[in-house]
Amino acid sequence: QGQLVESGGGLVQAGGSLRLSCVASGRAFSRDVMGWFRQAPGKEREFVADISWMDDSTDYSDAVKGRFTISRDNAKNTVYLQMNSLKSEDTAVYYCASRYLTVSRSPRDYSYWGRGTQVTGSS
Repeated sequence: QGQLVESGGGLVQAGGSLRLSCVASGRAFSRDVMGWFRQAPGKEREFVADISWMDDSTDYSDAVKGRFTISRDNAKNTVYLQMNSLKSEDTAVYYCASRYLTVSRSPRDYSYWGRGTQVTGSS
């Protein structure tokens, strides 16, 4: 049974940076697409970024493109989300997720989820 555990969230002033980490265990994730999603209070869970297992190609939502960077270290079973130039509207619980082989922006397509880490951007 696969498990994902996020860390690195916190409170940061607008314009600041945070790096989230997600450690995978319990199964082989080397052929999984790894994704980051977020959910703000009263809103649906939304796609943030994903990274392919095949060639490390990445995809970002328009809201974070140019500010956030997703990366992975397969040797450590870890995926990262570097968040720069944070805004108050980035405030949300951030979730790490994985799915086998193919990329997707839909949360419904992901099989494994972490419990989330809170990110709060203060204005």
